[in-house]
Amino acid sequence: MICGNSDINSALRKGIKMIRKYKKKPVVIEALETNLYFDYKKIADFVGLENLLLSKGKLFIVTLEGNMEVALGDYVIKGVQGEFYPCKPDIFRATYELV
Repeated sequence: MICGNSDINSALRKGIKMIRKYKKKPVVIEALETNLYFDYKKIADFVGLENLLLSKGKLFIVTLEGNMEVALGDYVIKGVQGEFYPCKPDIFRATYELV
């Protein structure tokens, strides 16, 4: 079914949301790359010991969404509200550039 303008206006009046495109706001973040090897001290200094968990030889960052594993090569990001989380290198490079 093809909607005409009157159908769209009717939907908007009823509170139905339209799909829209958005782009990220340009914000500057801090990040630490975990390349060649894990430097636990450097990571702990960056995120704070209270935000780290080491379990069965794996490193996790405690986040609002739960514990997230940090894999070798991941970036550890400090978000705009001071939160920390890991990010895969391909996603990081597609999203961020060095300032």
